Amino acid sequence: MWSGKRDRSSMEDSADLTKLDQRSLWHPMLQHRGIEARMPRQIVSASGVFLEDANGQRLLDGVAGLWCVNVGYGREELAEVAREQMVRLPYLPLTFTHAPAAELAAKLTGMLGYAGKVYFTNSGSEANEAAFKVARQYHAQTGSPGRYKIIARYRGYHGNTLGALSATGQAERRVGYEPMAPGFLHIEAPDSFRNTQDCAALLERTIECEGPGTVAAFIMEPIIAGGGVLVPPDDYLPRVREICDRHGVLLILDEVVTGFGRTGASFAHRRAGVEPDLLTLGKGIASGYQPLAAMVAKQQVFEAFEGAPDELRHFRHINTYGGHPVATAVGLRNIEIFEREGLFEKAAKTGDALLARLRGLEDHPNVGEVRGRGLLLGIELVASDRSRDPLDAAQTAAVVARCAADGVIVGKTTNTTPGHSNIVILAPPLVLAEDEANLLASTLETSIREELSAKA
Repeated sequence: MWSGKRDRSSMEDSADLTKLDQRSLWHPMLQHRGIEARMPRQIVSASGVFLEDANGQRLLDGVAGLWCVNVGYGREELAEVAREQMVRLPYLPLTFTHAPAAELAAKLTGMLGYAGKVYFTNSGSEANEAAFKVARQYHAQTGSPGRYKIIARYRGYHGNTLGALSATGQAERRVGYEPMAPGFLHIEAPDSFRNTQDCAALLERTIECEGPGTVAAFIMEPIIAGGGVLVPPDDYLPRVREICDRHGVLLILDEVVTGFGRTGASFAHRRAGVEPDLLTLGKGIASGYQPLAAMVAKQQVFEAFEGAPDELRHFRHINTYGGHPVATAVGLRNIEIFEREGLFEKAAKTGDALLARLRGLEDHPNVGEVRGRGLLLGIELVASDRSRDPLDAAQTAAVVARCAADGVIVGKTTNTTPGHSNIVILAPPLVLAEDEANLLASTLETSIREELSAKA
């Protein structure tokens, strides 16, 4: 039994840890049958953009954990902020108030540039669940109780709780858990490589066919992240905003991945010049140093929840750890680091250079398209340059595995659409230096050119 004090002679021994792992730990996204032969790599420390495993190998983390360690690993000042807050006030539910939550909420609305209220949660999934409930309750309290449907997009990801999963448009995520919650619909998303439909017009057509009086909200990622890094045309989001306004539909923007500099801007939607009715944030808000996420409601949405105490117009939703004082204190300092070090601007500059270099891979017959914005990049692998058929999943996995063997961790899609496990994804920490970006690019280039040479 762990006493709270780490016994380095036993707990850091790889063999002992493997036994404990196999006996008791359930890993996400992993088939455990035969796990003895392919145990997950044991990581013992991390600094900057590098992890170090139990064998002493350094690994460049090209996906920032789960797309979240935006300020990089090893930030002692964040650990110190957490320690100080734990001593001062280790826990408080937001039925009270405390300085870190209030200050972080004010900081977020200041960054966004519009009046609103911030509701804190622990994860992006919970933030989206809160947004769905707010959308339905808002319409019920503003004279449209029949509006309950949520329109989302195929290939988008919005979380793993039942409502968030119902909005998620990724096939493999839903297998075994259906039927989903009622009231969720899906439409196509813009895809520069595979889809030439006018997807904004498709949204309007869907609202009209369902009946505008039944649709509560449309949820979308400004750039679909885990579904393959799908960057929409510049006019897409402004048109979506206009369509939602015309039909009285709330626009929910899921910036759990794309927020806090990931695309080279504070928030991806700012580039399009639109404001959402509801915004969900996570991951980079605390750079993974604490579990923290948020839903931001514009002031006019929030005002629909005001009323007498006995009217039950208030938002009847609570999270035990939402707005945790330690998490919000760390989040506030995390944003200080972004600003002090100019990390949003750095991500834009580094990302532009990395994208330009990797587009040189498009001369390879198995590379269909390289796309992205900031430090969120996708490389779509195809069967051949004469066909846009997706590359076989095993061959894509071989590219990813070769990168890992050579010291660089990259991600990939997993059947977001059946048979489309073919997009390699990069989302490194925003602190990525030029030489580290070159290492990331050269390792991926070598892996693609050598692992796929038989197809060239």
